[in-house]
Amino acid sequence: MTNTFSDEDRLPRVPLPTVQDSCSLLLEWCAPLLTADELATTEAAVSEFLAPDSPAHVLHADLERYNDSPGVLSWLDDFWRTRYLGRRDRIALNANFFFLFKDSDALDQVDRAAGLIASSVAYKALVDAGQLPPVVVRGQAQSMRQHRYLFSATRIPGADQDTVRAPYTDESPGPATARHIVVFHRGRMFQMDVLDEQGEPYATSELADGLRTVLTSGESRYSPVGHLTTKARAAWAASRQALIAEDPVNADALDVVETALFCLSLEDDAPADKLSACDALLHGDSANRWFDKAVSFVVFADGRAGINVEHCLLDGTTILAFVDRVLGTPTTSAASGKGIPKVEPIRFVLGDALRADVDAAGQEFADYAAATATTELSFEDMGADRIKQLGMSPDSLVQAAYQLAHQRAKGLIGATYESIATRQFQNGRTEAMRVVTPEMVRFVHAMQDPGADAATRRAALAEAGAKHVARAKQCQAGQAPEQHLWELQMIQRRRGAELGAAEPLALYESPGWLIMRDDYLSTSSAPSHNIQYFGFGSTSSRCIGVAYVLLPSRLNVYLSTPQPVAEQMYEFADALRDSLRELIDLLAG
Repeated sequence: MTNTFSDEDRLPRVPLPTVQDSCSLLLEWCAPLLTADELATTEAAVSEFLAPDSPAHVLHADLERYNDSPGVLSWLDDFWRTRYLGRRDRIALNANFFFLFKDSDALDQVDRAAGLIASSVAYKALVDAGQLPPVVVRGQAQSMRQHRYLFSATRIPGADQDTVRAPYTDESPGPATARHIVVFHRGRMFQMDVLDEQGEPYATSELADGLRTVLTSGESRYSPVGHLTTKARAAWAASRQALIAEDPVNADALDVVETALFCLSLEDDAPADKLSACDALLHGDSANRWFDKAVSFVVFADGRAGINVEHCLLDGTTILAFVDRVLGTPTTSAASGKGIPKVEPIRFVLGDALRADVDAAGQEFADYAAATATTELSFEDMGADRIKQLGMSPDSLVQAAYQLAHQRAKGLIGATYESIATRQFQNGRTEAMRVVTPEMVRFVHAMQDPGADAATRRAALAEAGAKHVARAKQCQAGQAPEQHLWELQMIQRRRGAELGAAEPLALYESPGWLIMRDDYLSTSSAPSHNIQYFGFGSTSSRCIGVAYVLLPSRLNVYLSTPQPVAEQMYEFADALRDSLRELIDLLAG
């Protein structure tokens, strides 16, 4: 049998572009968003960037050196650490993402939660033993490396940059050895064993008994320290140090949380609708969350459930594979005779200053969540099968509809990001695709031109779709400019003075670089029959986050944006309903 990780060393490496290639692609990709003057300014900055005496060549040479260094799997290894762990704003709502699972009407809250625990523990056993079959997409093996960080992985806040506490590292070689999870209920935290002292799993019925112990606990001495995980990272780092300094008990409590296999939040309420469930998964009551944990299941009072994921080590494709296995092959083991698993309260000792810190963090995050507007759309008759029957790539048609809807709602075509998976490479994660092409612009203009006939519009849509597919393939092959140029900028910030390459580079202040990356729409898809909705927060003060589940028979979309942009988001949602149906009718006609 093939080992879970047996393909890792045989996978190709992410290709490292040349500076010339990335600059050429940058100009091509940014041009549709720029005026003639802005493009000319950007072209001048690119020429300066490519000049023989430019620091860019020194920076790229250092990246080549790093790429060839022992132990480095990809030239992006440092990039990912800096991009995710270097961000200093809050990750709750801003960076973490969620999935709302398919419903399970036959199970109540406790039984649903117990089933998720049992199936997750069974999944961990497969990963630990290397018995989880490697993922293969269109005949190409995919990197399974991220599966090592599903369990017992926790982001640790730092003053300047965060770190990760996880298994399969020099500090903790091999699989996670923890036997417990952390269960939240009404802001109280409990350590609950899910494996016995021999490492054998508890039966599903025994896990359910353990969860009932949590629900009926009379524990009253607690502080909702989870609120602190919503703070900006440096502020949370200071609070964490204050916790540790306050009392040795707190260091032990943090150790329990950070080594736990995963978190489980038992909610007291049943969301009124799917949008309420999505919002609760995105942020919810932060007293009942630990947003730094890699994986946190959330189970509502009516048995509906989902997952909140910390993004620094895990991408959506890995979580989808995990969720598909957990929900697709649920584990319901018979009674094992072990009895109720050990359940113990996790207690923190807080003085007045820390208690005030926790309360303030909770209130500030509640206000922040309230300042985020969301909505959802569901198209039960407009899935991938229907779009394919009409002769188009489903993703390209959906993305074209986003552009048309944005033009109609906001009166412009704006920078749009789409995440493209690159797991066929060693330590592959994602590539940044920019959706707005000249063909996409011409398509939108044709749709808005009252004089354009159906044949003209169909031809423009076909050209935009073909270009979208071609660019997506470029990104899948690692042929994209943004992350390469961004990493050169990061190297300059990290080591520019040491390399003698500290001179400012005009490219990074050019209209092309800034406008192309200033998202109006940030989009990502998660195709799985086991989830209803996928979602994340917007990436800027004017951005609409667009998370979509595109399946053969349906399309579900979750939108998020800051409240000042809420009205435009609702207009975008209305325009998207019309645009999708209009494009389907156009292709069918």
